Amino acid sequence: MPEISRRSLLIAGAGAAGAGVLGWGAPGTARAADTGARRAYSVRGTTLEQVATPVKTSGYSRLAAGPGYPLVVRTDLAAGTARRDDTRVALASFVQLTDLHVIDAQSPMRFEFLRTATGSAFRPHEALGTQGTSQLVRRINDIGRGPFSGRVFDCVVSTGDNTDNHETVELDWFLTLLNGGTVTPNTGDPKRWEGAQTSGNSFYYNPQDPAKDDYKDAGFPYLPGYFARATAAHTSPGLHTKWFSVFGNHDDSVEGTLPSDWGLLKAVYTGDFKFTGFSSGGADSALRAAVQGGATAILGMSSALRTGTKVTPDQRRKPFTPKEYMQAHLAAGATGAGPVGHGFTAENVATGNGYYTFEIAPGVTGIALDSTNRAGFTDGSLGHQQYTWLIDVLERGSSHYYDSFGRKVTKAGVQDSYFVVFSHHTSDSMGNLLIAPDRLEIRHSGPDVRGVLSRFPNVLAWVNGHTHDNRITARGHAVPERSWWEINTASHIDFPQHARIIDVCDNRDGTISLFTTLVESAAPYQASYGAGDAASLASLYREFSYNDLAMDPQRTGGAGDHNTELLLTKPGS
Repeated sequence: MPEISRRSLLIAGAGAAGAGVLGWGAPGTARAADTGARRAYSVRGTTLEQVATPVKTSGYSRLAAGPGYPLVVRTDLAAGTARRDDTRVALASFVQLTDLHVIDAQSPMRFEFLRTATGSAFRPHEALGTQGTSQLVRRINDIGRGPFSGRVFDCVVSTGDNTDNHETVELDWFLTLLNGGTVTPNTGDPKRWEGAQTSGNSFYYNPQDPAKDDYKDAGFPYLPGYFARATAAHTSPGLHTKWFSVFGNHDDSVEGTLPSDWGLLKAVYTGDFKFTGFSSGGADSALRAAVQGGATAILGMSSALRTGTKVTPDQRRKPFTPKEYMQAHLAAGATGAGPVGHGFTAENVATGNGYYTFEIAPGVTGIALDSTNRAGFTDGSLGHQQYTWLIDVLERGSSHYYDSFGRKVTKAGVQDSYFVVFSHHTSDSMGNLLIAPDRLEIRHSGPDVRGVLSRFPNVLAWVNGHTHDNRITARGHAVPERSWWEINTASHIDFPQHARIIDVCDNRDGTISLFTTLVESAAPYQASYGAGDAASLASLYREFSYNDLAMDPQRTGGAGDHNTELLLTKPGS
């Protein structure tokens, strides 16, 4: 594909070329000017145009379209010329999804009673997750191109926690949503909801029950017939561009925390017993501590008697293994827009290695890491084999780099590639160095990986999720070409429910620009409480997430974590 520059695309008539996507045309629309994004080709459908905003300043609030986020130029690591918009060339454009948490909210393995210990144990909107994801897919398809590159999306990368509780049915729903098809988001008894939200327990949001509960006291609505609408079949269009899948801790462990082979809980998935706590207060406290990160807190819990209720068993809730996760991506009918396996190959399945490389665009290589630890628990790390593999990949695509002592190494005959690294965990959440049961090897922390990436000037960014926060961190170095950006994006289950477009551009002035643009789903900002279509339910998914009693406003991040131009020194400059 020939290089696309801003000027050549305008001359060629971008409006005609992009007639199939939202508002595609020349830069400088009135709305773009309002948000400071005059430099974009198009802002339609992005948070440059508008952002979900509460209509009230306190208490339960509905949402409406508010002013878009401005474009913030970050020169922490480099400064480009004033004319770079006229000279920049688009190298790649891709979309990051992260922490979709496609969830079986009726699972016997939900620990809702731990809500006070961790907000993720129960969310009032969790029954609407598949509708929320399908509307995010629609939005990505509608936008179609990078706002600042003008380039048709090269790919989409989903950076882990694609499922919530590593159940087979959740994986089936996830693959259907991204590949296209019909989802019926229901398990157990097909005629009634058997999760915590019909328990009558005022600790949870019981939308169909007119009685008061903690959430209705805070303003949540009474919604007769809610679960019939929430569990109705709906269709996702599937992504129109190729997409890749990355492991998250929720994709290989119980509740994203406990080891997946922990026998005490494994059999509960497909059973008829809904876990609601321990009869022993000490064991209950220990599980709370485990969910909050205590690696030794679960010891001694197995002997405690459990309390709970009867539910309808469902074999589709069977937990999958990491190999089964990868194999499902390779299955017939799971290809969608491609590629076959979505990054995983038969070799990955055979070896159990959940990491790989892929071409984002010519000259731009994606490195998908598996930062999860099979020993369990929330945080991650890299095994030594993967760590050395990463170094080898970077060396093979770098004509010059720096060794571990800081000495410059030059290699003849090497075809250079830019690198974008993807993982679930951030570098600051990779401190789980427990030895994994499937591979007896030392493990490497996030700072170890940062040190490796800083040795290779061709590394542009490390893109990740896990924290459910929008955070962009400059990873600087005394040698400018050894600097790179760490880009962390919020989840699509907790507010603000964002995805992120990243445009990679060569400014041809000795700098590289990474333009990051946040995206919301295609759901309207408000919908009727009685509506049953997927778009309206996805609107409630967003609204309820904003009003969640555990909502953390810090997750949204600041202006410098939203829509940005991240400047870098071009390698060799």
